[in-house]
Amino acid sequence: MDRRESLKALTIGSLSVGAILTGCDDKKSPAKDKETAGKLGGYGRTEPEAARDASLMAETFFTATELKTITVLSDIIIPADDHSISASAAKVPEFIEFMAKDQPQFKLPLRGGLRWLDVQCMKRYNNAFTDCTQQQQLELVDQIAYPEQAKPEMSQGVAFFSLMRDLTANGFFTSEAGIKDLDYKGNVPNEWNGVPADVLQQYGLAYDEKLLPLYVKMEDRGTIMTWD
Repeated sequence: MDRRESLKALTIGSLSVGAILTGCDDKKSPAKDKETAGKLGGYGRTEPEAARDASLMAETFFTATELKTITVLSDIIIPADDHSISASAAKVPEFIEFMAKDQPQFKLPLRGGLRWLDVQCMKRYNNAFTDCTQQQQLELVDQIAYPEQAKPEMSQGVAFFSLMRDLTANGFFTSEAGIKDLDYKGNVPNEWNGVPADVLQQYGLAYDEKLLPLYVKMEDRGTIMTWD
């Protein structure tokens, strides 16, 4: 199993997609709908939530240098392949920037981890992480990407990389490109052709032969609806 498939397997188990179903109500007036939309911030958010989102988006946490390192790391974790785009192309660095502001507990581990990475690279290669060759970058990443194999003195790097891997996977597989990569179909209609014959036989059941022609006739007329 390659890196992308491994992350996909980890992510798909925890990925949840919510759907909001709204019915038609002819009694609703345009004025009332407009008022409701205003209270919800126009996209399902309350006014305080929308204001907080705007405030977070206006802030900047990572420096340009830190964001460059995050970009390189995210692409090491999920590189582009013949099936999908890279993590950075899916705007994962921007996602991580937002998460650091939205969840302040990430700020110190992320910034400290980025600093740790540069210090290690300066000691080994006399360069910051992003100025190292790709081979040098991968050499260091390999020492912190596998917790069970890592040396005790690399524990800080292991913790940092684990957090980066989690954020990268979550950012990528909740993006439009990531959803396509998962081949998630969502709420799409299918065609119900009845219970398979072998299942009916297993439980000693059968369709009423007298009613079957009526059902088929109704379906041909488009009076039977199908759904997931």
